[in-house]
Amino acid sequence: MAITRHQYRIFIKAPIEQVWNALLDPAFTRRYFHGTAFDAPPVTGEPYRTSMGDGSPALDGTIEACEAPHRLVQTWHVLYDAAMEAEPPSRVEWTLAIAGDGLTQLDVIHGDLARSPLTWAHVKDGWVWILDGLKTLLETGEDLPPATSGQGAVIDDAAGDWHRAQGIECNNSLWDLIGTADRTAGDDEEMLRRAYSSAYHWQRAKGTGPANEARALYMLAKVHLLVGHAERSLHYADASLAQCQQFGLVDFDLAYAHEARARALRALGREDEGLAAWAAAKAVAIADPEDQEIVDGDFADAP
Repeated sequence: MAITRHQYRIFIKAPIEQVWNALLDPAFTRRYFHGTAFDAPPVTGEPYRTSMGDGSPALDGTIEACEAPHRLVQTWHVLYDAAMEAEPPSRVEWTLAIAGDGLTQLDVIHGDLARSPLTWAHVKDGWVWILDGLKTLLETGEDLPPATSGQGAVIDDAAGDWHRAQGIECNNSLWDLIGTADRTAGDDEEMLRRAYSSAYHWQRAKGTGPANEARALYMLAKVHLLVGHAERSLHYADASLAQCQQFGLVDFDLAYAHEARARALRALGREDEGLAAWAAAKAVAIADPEDQEIVDGDFADAP
């Protein structure tokens, strides 16, 4: 499953009705929710808007459910930042339950974030401060100190982490389809989509490097060959090998770039070139014995 939501749970030493009221009452929300409040009481099925203390817009969306004192569901569209405002709305669900005498369990799920990476990144740690602020206010009557500034760098790092997580998820999920017997045309289409998605996210991932690009190109070559696109497979195999040569990548990555070329060339009927590529693949030195074992297994059908 792709990481497209954030989920939080806290326990607040306060009656459930008091916690519910603190989610809606501007006298409370302005103290822990970055100075924002609902412009009007939320109503199920109706649009809503929240604003800063100076009247500038914060969020808008639709109230999907408002079931006191147990559940509040709202779509979430940022208005205070132009880049995030351009992203599609996400969805926040608040669920309250009695957890003991005067104790309330509060669960918050912020989902539907797959197409909103900036919002995903911005709220990831932001929710922690908000929920801690709510808990502190209700239990002590005191406000937390203002959230630290300099969030731009944090957002950039978090966005890179988000892309990295998505890249890993897409890549790992490919192997389930690759290993599926009797794949359908729909499975083949899904493989291609996941391979391109993986390449997209790794290009933007935190800590990405030349090896990640070489591996993304290799996977595109592999998947195109599996679905019968030998010419396209050779295109990506050549690109993977060129990436290895340009950045001095050796060992594991270089061996697999040659292997992808060998398989694509032979599928195109270019047997002599394919055999030469196989020889090059098998001639690459693999330093790690465990990697060598994997390579040996993957190359077991080599001529």
